[in-house]
Amino acid sequence: MDDDDIRRLALPLDATSDLDPLLRRIGDARFVLLGEASHGTHEFYAWRAALTRRLVAEKGFSFVAVEGDWPDCWAVHRSVTLAPDAPTDPATVLAGFDRWPTWMWANQDVVRFTRWLRRHNAGLPEDRRVGFFGLDVYSLWDSLRAILDYLVEHEPEHVAAATAAFRCFEPYAEDPQAYALATHLVPTSCEDPVLVMLHALRGLTDGDAVPSTRDEQLDVEQNAVVAAGAEAYYRAMITGGPSSWNVRDGHMADTLDRLVGHHAARDEVDAADIRAVVWEHNTHVGDARYTDMARGGMVNVGQLARERHGEDDVVIVGFGAHRGTVVAAGAWGDPARVMTVPPARPGSVEAAIHEAVDAGSALFVVPPDPPAWMTERRAHRAIGVVYDPASEQWGNYVPTVLGRRYDAFCWFGDTRALTPLGDAGTPGGELETWPVGQ
Repeated sequence: MDDDDIRRLALPLDATSDLDPLLRRIGDARFVLLGEASHGTHEFYAWRAALTRRLVAEKGFSFVAVEGDWPDCWAVHRSVTLAPDAPTDPATVLAGFDRWPTWMWANQDVVRFTRWLRRHNAGLPEDRRVGFFGLDVYSLWDSLRAILDYLVEHEPEHVAAATAAFRCFEPYAEDPQAYALATHLVPTSCEDPVLVMLHALRGLTDGDAVPSTRDEQLDVEQNAVVAAGAEAYYRAMITGGPSSWNVRDGHMADTLDRLVGHHAARDEVDAADIRAVVWEHNTHVGDARYTDMARGGMVNVGQLARERHGEDDVVIVGFGAHRGTVVAAGAWGDPARVMTVPPARPGSVEAAIHEAVDAGSALFVVPPDPPAWMTERRAHRAIGVVYDPASEQWGNYVPTVLGRRYDAFCWFGDTRALTPLGDAGTPGGELETWPVGQ
């Protein structure tokens, strides 16, 4: 690999104005998918937020969708869109997130962004405010409770269907593994009552409803979709293989499309006029066809978005770093702690850029004819909520064709852990002035 080839494409990434080349690359694209190489790195969150602010303020993007649970993010959505009776400070909502890993969204960078979004929305009409939505599938029991609460008050004729679904899951005491194991050992499941409930709740939205009512009906219908998706996910989980991953990413891609349809109907415009920003891990937004995931039969949100909407309408931005610190846990469910991320593995994407670029950070916009270093398959680091720095020598890397998996790449030489809210600890402070120009 020629270091000069890397240096020629490296652009500065110090101030928000340095995002101008990326804004030009995005152009009129309708979907901008922003990744992260971990769920606990300040720089990834801060720069995603900086770019999203510009997309919302300068290009009129319609909503932000994240790798989070629908009910939790719905509460944030109500706060940032100034819904009646919602908390006036999104930090109040985020501080109440209690499903592990809490730090993934309950952190200072997300607080800062959502406060900005609420201020921005305060100057917009109700039907043009930019929402904040969760795409994920994990919130089975919370979604069922939210459905029942809504139906009891607004749609009592559908309570029976929801109650039947809820009672089917009751014996498993909100333990998804217990449910998955039960469906594996005994050929019965809660699939039928959940689908009956979903069928009953589809199409509740009245075309003449005011925006707030349309949003409430979106919420209850999406909670039913989440329940169906979660049931399928947990049932697939016990069998292993790619099926549970594909159920989850298919659900997230479908939810993104459903949100586009909702906003088009709400705004009385064509769906082609709706533009969305997505925040997820690189493993979800970076096109799976250009990693070893494809050989394993896995698809992801980035691949599905490109296939459904065309590559001209989808811009994917990956993130990576050479070394630093990160918030993660040693095992699933363990407390979060700050861990040291060692220098990137020799020969990896991150190490190659580090060796070539004499800067603390850099932006790469993939040209129409990418150079060889962007079309070679190289290791690319991926850190999850569970992390063991000692495993770097054999794990934590995804073979990747960088210039095909992404349309742009943000690289950082040294990173620091984000600052969680509440019990997860406060490793780094609020970092109020970084990146420059936010």
